[in-house]
Amino acid sequence: MSDTESTTTREELTGFERVPLRTRIAESPRPFLRWFSVLVVLIAVEFGTYAKLAFTLVEATFVGVTAFFELLAGTVSSSAASAILDVQAAGAEFLGGLTEWAGSLPTLFGRETIPNQGYQLGPGGTWDGTVLGIEPPEAIADLPVVFDWKGTFLGLEPALAWALRLTLIVAYAMFLAYWLFRGWTVFRDHYRQADWTPTDDMIGRLKGHRWGQFGILVLLLYLTMAIFGPALGPTTVEQNIQSSYSHEIKYFDEEAESVETIFVGEANFNSKSKGSGENVGPMTYDDFDRFHPFGTLNNGRDLFTFLMGGARITMIVAGMAIGIATLIAATLSMISAYYAGSVDLTILTTADGIVSVPRLILLIMVSAVFANHWLGNILDGGFILALVFAFTTWPLLWRAVRGPALQVAQEEWVDAARSFGQRPRTIMRKHMLPYIVGYLLVYASMTTGGIIISLSALSFLGNGLGISAPTPAWGRAVSLGQSYVATSSWHISLLSGLIIVVLVTGLNAFGDGIRDAIDPETESAEAEEAAAGGGA
Repeated sequence: MSDTESTTTREELTGFERVPLRTRIAESPRPFLRWFSVLVVLIAVEFGTYAKLAFTLVEATFVGVTAFFELLAGTVSSSAASAILDVQAAGAEFLGGLTEWAGSLPTLFGRETIPNQGYQLGPGGTWDGTVLGIEPPEAIADLPVVFDWKGTFLGLEPALAWALRLTLIVAYAMFLAYWLFRGWTVFRDHYRQADWTPTDDMIGRLKGHRWGQFGILVLLLYLTMAIFGPALGPTTVEQNIQSSYSHEIKYFDEEAESVETIFVGEANFNSKSKGSGENVGPMTYDDFDRFHPFGTLNNGRDLFTFLMGGARITMIVAGMAIGIATLIAATLSMISAYYAGSVDLTILTTADGIVSVPRLILLIMVSAVFANHWLGNILDGGFILALVFAFTTWPLLWRAVRGPALQVAQEEWVDAARSFGQRPRTIMRKHMLPYIVGYLLVYASMTTGGIIISLSALSFLGNGLGISAPTPAWGRAVSLGQSYVATSSWHISLLSGLIIVVLVTGLNAFGDGIRDAIDPETESAEAEEAAAGGGA
């Protein structure tokens, strides 16, 4: 019996007719159009940011996939491997052009719209600035605030201009997250056929779960840092860290009593934080009219910009790793639960074999092997690390969800689906996956914290491990500041370490919230256990 025939049989027996979503929207389009029109506007004002990030990820994925096929083809035919490399080079060049084009698109909250880098016209004077590069009318040209073609937004002090852009970006990101959630409520209230689903109860419990809400807030903030990192920093990674001697800035030289020009790299060299007598701390300016929210590193680079750049590469690598591992674990858990027997035993043996390999040694070995290989340069070494993390993580997730998968495989509705003649793949997707996806979210969120700590540890160790320099990495920032913890440059290691701790704590809180939302008895059981322990 085909899937179509079995669906028809169920509709006849239950009296329930499944209407496609597009048909339901067509019957009552107003709520969807109202929500969708706002979403389009929200995406459009920052389309350049999303497009650049998307093309960057697509390029990395394309290069990684073609590299895998190139390695396989190289074992058979060198000419085939060479042909794949030619395809890879052409595709990478095309995607690189799209990335560059997307980066040139104007955005509402970009640093071109709200610039914060400027220079004083005199000691304690105003800041040279402009609004969107538009020359002011003559009526206000004589006001104390001096306008020019380049400089800070509205002639504001750089700290205020940066804080304004930061506030607007965070507010925009939070509203976008709310509006995406609003889309689910629109679907629930107007287009969902079922009056109630278990998701309603889960979200209802999360609304009263403060610890889980903290985790969601932290996760949203760090996703904002990863997506909008180039605009959140007072400067850019490319200008301040990667190519500092290719860019110049202007500043007011008090000794010469004039505006001077200097390379960013030279300004960094004279703005180091290396303890007493040589320090640019948090929320201060250096001698070159540059504001540093978190101070500078021991090499003079802006710490806040460094951490924002580290947030992007960390979230991308951790996201790729946990995404691949979750996909493998979900697929194999349903296969092992559905077929059981020798299939389950084979997967179990394979998982035990992978778990027996020490992850840290494997990471160090792979990093050393691919240190000078072009495959190790994808995402500055992050791509190969993501694959290793995924390879060593899926057995842990598989073990965690194998029990729920075995449980649901024995439920009556799965047996009923088999009797209706549904294919195993359809049964797994429709009847088993929704049951285990919540458990996957719980364990994946908690496991991601371990991946982030391991990734930071590799960058902390250095010597070619972890994310390769000069790309920012949180662990490297902690390493750079470890010699100055007891000095006035304490901010380097402390703030970098707090960035890691807060994210890992937030991920654990998010996992706890999802767990309690799925199974409220867990929270009550823990409370009873704590009460019993307190009275002992």
